[in-house]
Amino acid sequence: MTRSDPSSPFPTLDDAVLAGKRVLVRVDLNVPMENERITDATRIERILPNIKEISEKGGRVVLLSHLGRPKNGPEFKTSLKAVAVELERQLGHMVSFASTCVGDVAKSAVNALSDGDILLLENTRFHKGETANDPAFVEALAELGDIYVNDAFSTAHRAHATTEGLAHKLPAYAGRSMQLELEMLTSMLAHPKRPLAAIVGGAKVSTKLELLGNLMKRVEYLFIGGGMANTFLAASGKRIGKSLCEMELAEVARKIMAEAGDCQLILPVDAMVAPKLEPGVEARAVDIEEVGDSDMILDIGPRTISKVVGILASSRTLVWNGPVGAFEVPPFHTGTVAIAKVAAQLTKVDALETIAGGGDTIAALNQAGIASDFTYVSTAGGAFLEWLEGKTLPGVEALRNQPARAVG
Repeated sequence: MTRSDPSSPFPTLDDAVLAGKRVLVRVDLNVPMENERITDATRIERILPNIKEISEKGGRVVLLSHLGRPKNGPEFKTSLKAVAVELERQLGHMVSFASTCVGDVAKSAVNALSDGDILLLENTRFHKGETANDPAFVEALAELGDIYVNDAFSTAHRAHATTEGLAHKLPAYAGRSMQLELEMLTSMLAHPKRPLAAIVGGAKVSTKLELLGNLMKRVEYLFIGGGMANTFLAASGKRIGKSLCEMELAEVARKIMAEAGDCQLILPVDAMVAPKLEPGVEARAVDIEEVGDSDMILDIGPRTISKVVGILASSRTLVWNGPVGAFEVPPFHTGTVAIAKVAAQLTKVDALETIAGGGDTIAALNQAGIASDFTYVSTAGGAFLEWLEGKTLPGVEALRNQPARAVG
């Protein structure tokens, strides 16, 4: 395997001979569904260029993915069959479907492929060997392909059979969306334009402790919003009423604030409160010092929005993970949408580079109608977080420093 770009830490499709090869492509088709209908096709849209390129270059495309978390083998609600229909529609190219990902049925489906054909195999998590990264399961999958392409950064934090195991059995390459994701994250976060600001929101501090610790060492500004801000406010001695809070982490929150160092850590100075979380409930803006015992903090207030907007105007790069309020329930989407629109506008005039990731973050940006205006939006959730935390991702590491192998 000779690299087209020796400086690249991982081989890409530019290094692969695809024509006539059975190409096992790990994609992320773990899309949200309701009654067999896909409610957000963002992940499908991201992988289309990679699939088309392999097909057009004469590769025999064999797609591998999981959907949901099936517990006891095959189940109707997590079958990829309905996804195959939508994938075929978006590709404008026939997509065959096999009812299993290993065994005689899968082998027959793969053997029936001609150059340029596309096949989707059934949910890999219908087999326990997937999440266990079982060598026998990896071997059974490897028999179906000549080369392996990982185009699923969003699953790269898992050392599963189709995300990590196959890279040790077959010549392995990064797909185009994986390549773009790694290049964007590396360029924007390893060598960012400064000042660098981060917005971290969401419900719980407990899920983002390592993220906060790592970001504080790397950013000039760190704004904490959403439910997790309540824990920090309570730890600072503020009354938060009936708001979501992890009081058991109050000491941890105080330690984080004490160790902020040169990082300016910002918390909400006012909030939108209501007696309960439900659509159309009467809400009011109050100073953080004036939150009542029966109040729930459900969004940031206008003064806090102005404060965050000022931070964005002073920054050159923004990293965003997690909404700053209960954005799914109006009127508590106001803070998240307002900040998102300002960030998008600054991006459009080249005053700010913006990178966002995580399912809720994408949903919030889509709700604001500005996701396409950000410099880059990662479809990854856990992998995006772990990358920001500075962790090693098994699916990425398996692609690095691939040994020289004869392909085919």
